[in-house]
Amino acid sequence: MTRLFNEPSAFADEMIEGFVASHRRWVKRVSGGVVRNTRSTPGTAALVIGGGSGHYPAFAGLVGQGLAHGAAMGNLFASPSAQQIYNVAKAANNGGGVLLGYGNYAGDVLHFNQAQDRLRNEGIDCRSIAVTDDVSSAPPAERAKRRGIAGDLTVFKVAAAAAEAGYSMDATLAIAERANDRTRSFGVAFTGCTLPGADHPLFSVPEGRMAVGMGIHGEPGIGETDIPTADELAELLVSSLLAEVPDGLGDGVASGGARRVVPILNGLGSVKYEELFVVYRRVAQLLAEAGLDAVDPQVGELVTSFDMAGTSLTLFWLDDELESLWDAPADAPAFRRGAVTAEALETTEFTDLAEVEAPIPAASDESRAGALRVLAALGAAKDVVDANAEELGRIDAIAGDGDHGIGMERGVGAAVTAAADAVARGAGAATTLRLAGDAWADKAGGTSGALWGMALHAVGDALGDSKAPDAGAVADGVAAAAAAIMDFGKAKPGDKTLVDVLVPFRDALSTGVSTGESLTQAWGTAAGVAEQAAEDTAQLLPLMGRARPHAEKSLGTPDAGAVSMALIVRAIHKILVEEKTVKENA
Repeated sequence: MTRLFNEPSAFADEMIEGFVASHRRWVKRVSGGVVRNTRSTPGTAALVIGGGSGHYPAFAGLVGQGLAHGAAMGNLFASPSAQQIYNVAKAANNGGGVLLGYGNYAGDVLHFNQAQDRLRNEGIDCRSIAVTDDVSSAPPAERAKRRGIAGDLTVFKVAAAAAEAGYSMDATLAIAERANDRTRSFGVAFTGCTLPGADHPLFSVPEGRMAVGMGIHGEPGIGETDIPTADELAELLVSSLLAEVPDGLGDGVASGGARRVVPILNGLGSVKYEELFVVYRRVAQLLAEAGLDAVDPQVGELVTSFDMAGTSLTLFWLDDELESLWDAPADAPAFRRGAVTAEALETTEFTDLAEVEAPIPAASDESRAGALRVLAALGAAKDVVDANAEELGRIDAIAGDGDHGIGMERGVGAAVTAAADAVARGAGAATTLRLAGDAWADKAGGTSGALWGMALHAVGDALGDSKAPDAGAVADGVAAAAAAIMDFGKAKPGDKTLVDVLVPFRDALSTGVSTGESLTQAWGTAAGVAEQAAEDTAQLLPLMGRARPHAEKSLGTPDAGAVSMALIVRAIHKILVEEKTVKENA
């Protein structure tokens, strides 16, 4: 378990602060993460990587000369927000464009794409590479759906070396994609990982058993087996990867030496290096027996998962160009090779994107009164999420990674703080909702952070700052939120997501308002519909997100995102009822 922390909610920020304090030769902190503290060649492409915290050395440990130019660092096991990614990319940009690199997880895809769009709108050439190396997470025909694990290292190292060598943005992206196409990984786990402040792990493995195909966030594996010997584990890992050799490389006659591989035996957190060496002894034998030349083997902790006991094996299939880039010098806190000459930046050469207090637009008295009701509603949402966070995490852990409750707590807490500040500064309803949405997305990270941030923005846009919020505007806002979420996240009813609650809630609310019901009446009816819809998701199989590869595990359990939405809309209805009662008794 994780023993050393202060406030669990402050763990990620304090961890980043300590990392930067101990590695100033390589990095400096910016809003959203870290960037190089050394001078890069002007006009070259910049590689900005990122993901949730809790995986060190990924991602901050890979920032330095010859490797990444910056890392966007989300909260624990939660993707960084689009704002964080944008801030880091702006700070890291050398004038030759920015390549964003990340593991292929729904929240990361959503936030990195949002940041990419924003950078492109400002005229910055921005591209993306989502790493998809985990062979256990989807079949070969669906490689684009696979998650990224320890293969992040090979893709990031090659892309960074290409950028350092002066490759164009097109060429840098192309070589990163080739590295991704030639990287395969497979992992196992013996015990779960425990986040700071939690009293139990995100998942558990029966005593004496091993989870096969485990993900780095604690996503359940594809099966279980008795714990093998070190040699038997090596045989499982190697055979699983050699069963899927990249296209055109199986016969060993491809130009450039298709039979050369970089093996990476990665520890996930609490498997000792000595144990890894015992396993790698047999891995090396097996690779040689298969006629493969093991080039520059890496054995150690490279992409971890807090205190998870587990390991993964990655094979990176080389050609001459890939090998040259892999061997290129690099000097980062957690990965160094060769001789690197790096000149420290002068303080005056660097300007962070300072967190400027957003101006508050003018608002009518009626809208400012509406902002107070928005704050009360968000407060009610916070109370119900806080009370149910543990249960939401338990539901999420059935087929996901178990962090939904934690993420919702972080997001709604930040939203309430931002809304209270906005109200104190005279904001109207729309501005209060928008600022709360930004804070929710920024602090929660992950898919739910992005979607709830989007929802609050949509409702705010419908309410405006010039008039009192009314039932019609609220219904229009909820409809706009549903449309935006489905368009952006691509989920639809039946996919076992919060959309399965949001759509029937939207329909019931719109129907009630259109037939002349008050907002309180229509919302109450719609909340009941939402609760039933959340319960009904227990009979669905997930078709989106981290739970998708383990759909059968979730049958009989409702979707955590659907449940949290139903809880929130019911809590808001109670606030509407209380407000109505107060007015009637005034």
